[in-house]
Amino acid sequence: MANRAQAVVITTTTTTSTRFQVLPFILICLNNVLSAECIDRITKSEPPKIKNRLLFKILLSVFLGIITGLICALLFALLARYFLKYINRKTPTPKPLILFSPKISPKTLKSAMSNEPHLLGSSSNGDYYKVVLDNGLTVAVKKLNPFVPNTSATTKKKKRVKRELDTLSILRHRNLMSLRGYVFESNICSLVYDYAPNGSLEDAMRSAREDRLELKWEVRLRIAVGIIRGLYYLHFNCEPQRLHCNLKPSNVILGPQFEPRLADCGLAPILPDFSRAGSCYTGPECSLNCRYTDKSDIFSFGVILGVLITGKDPLDPMFGEGGSSLGQWLRQMQQSGEVRETIDKNILGQEIEEDEMVMAVSIAVVCMSELPADRPSSDELVSMLTQLNSF
Repeated sequence: MANRAQAVVITTTTTTSTRFQVLPFILICLNNVLSAECIDRITKSEPPKIKNRLLFKILLSVFLGIITGLICALLFALLARYFLKYINRKTPTPKPLILFSPKISPKTLKSAMSNEPHLLGSSSNGDYYKVVLDNGLTVAVKKLNPFVPNTSATTKKKKRVKRELDTLSILRHRNLMSLRGYVFESNICSLVYDYAPNGSLEDAMRSAREDRLELKWEVRLRIAVGIIRGLYYLHFNCEPQRLHCNLKPSNVILGPQFEPRLADCGLAPILPDFSRAGSCYTGPECSLNCRYTDKSDIFSFGVILGVLITGKDPLDPMFGEGGSSLGQWLRQMQQSGEVRETIDKNILGQEIEEDEMVMAVSIAVVCMSELPADRPSSDELVSMLTQLNSF
């Protein structure tokens, strides 16, 4: 009995103790529930103010973030700009007075020019000289007419000319006279080219008319093909498109084996006072509205082709006056069926060659059409002329 009573006491004590341990936990839970309800009540009692404050804080943060980003980007751009200026100031790009190859100093060229250089030709825009440098290299130098004495307009013009000459120096083709360099000294600009021993097409045709030089049809056709290939390069392979603007026999230089090279390419646009002397080589649209296009170059080529076929000077009195007189004469002879009468007697020979010459006359006539739209393009002419013979 005693043991059973003791067990009951122990059980009762344990149960009581357990109850006292659970009670605090229950009180804590009740306290938490009451606190959550209070907070919920407080929250529900003022939800608009809290929501507005929260929305305001979010918008303010976004706005400040955008402003901070813009300020940082602006500061970075300014720092980068000043950094680049600093680098350029510390390591400036050299500005030699002459560029490209071979290297020629202004002093060397001036010294060579002072030794009575041989005059190769003259034009209204400058003179061509044969110049032998100190190292024995022979070059052709064109001295352009002097610029107007120093003015703000002249300074701007010289800068523009230099930029354009840098661009022209990149042009490379077997039928172009490559600009090897240029020298600016005071108000005079000298252009340096490779020297061509056979002179210009104008010199060659003059010699042929005087029976001092024999130019067979094969050579003349090769010259025509070379000229049109040079124009094709300018019109279709250059970006942006380049125009010659002053194509005539004096600007066609003959290299070894009478390989033609076009000189003075692109000089007209950069020299406002550049004169296209010899109106017989200029398309009628150039005189009427001063508009020059690639089809104007084609007109000039047509006149040169006519000169190669007929052997005649377009300024010959037999044509009378007028820029398109040679073209009109060829067209009239073609319409009357007397084309063979227009061919230079010095190149008449084999029947096959004469047929080629007759077809070449037709090509020259269409190139000298009054309307630019009626003239073929340089790529079409390359195909036409190369089909006359195998090149």
